Amino acid sequence: MKVMILAAGLGERMRPLTDHTPKPLLQVGGLPLIEHHLRRLAAAGFREVVINVSHLAEQMTAFCGDGSRWDLDITYSEEEEPLETAGGIHRALPLLGEAPFLVVNGDIWIDYDFGRLFDYPLQSPAHAHLVMVDSPPQHPRGDFLLAADGSVQALGSDATGLTYAGVGVFSRGFFSGMQPGKLRLRPLLDEAIREGRLGGEYHPGQWEDVGTPERLAALDAAVRSSR
Repeated sequence: MKVMILAAGLGERMRPLTDHTPKPLLQVGGLPLIEHHLRRLAAAGFREVVINVSHLAEQMTAFCGDGSRWDLDITYSEEEEPLETAGGIHRALPLLGEAPFLVVNGDIWIDYDFGRLFDYPLQSPAHAHLVMVDSPPQHPRGDFLLAADGSVQALGSDATGLTYAGVGVFSRGFFSGMQPGKLRLRPLLDEAIREGRLGGEYHPGQWEDVGTPERLAALDAAVRSSR
């Protein structure tokens, strides 16, 4: 299974840190966020990784290189301007092949075992499978509900759900109906829910959306203190 790491965003909420450094290269525990992913992916047996780049792309390609130091084969999907999540994945589809692929947001911290998703059997050529986590204080209602049968469902008006962790397995067909260009992933997820094409699982472990300098500093301190 191939992997796509989303790393093209501007990281606007992380300014001024991201004025000079791509968000996935910000450090936690002495390592860039993206390197934590690359090490864990390699340990889980993944070998082929696609990284989309745009903002300060030269820094990302210089740091990750061809991936050989992690025993990975890294290729890059270049974007003149960030195309958002779904837009970036759609642009990279020629590099990802025909089989389902793993998508990981480059700006999260998670202790999930990526090996659990290696060769994950999607139900159909248009399905996706999301990893869900407890909702953080800055997003208390969450994104979706996770039913007992593993299906992902929409939140009701008064419901509290789980948050999409930024880790999931997607089929190529999941993106077959979209046109090239800038598009967030959320509209496609909502459509898949309506059509019964979205499944998920709950991850009870550590996760952080590193969305502000304050959360980055807190996570860095927590990781260092746990060693």
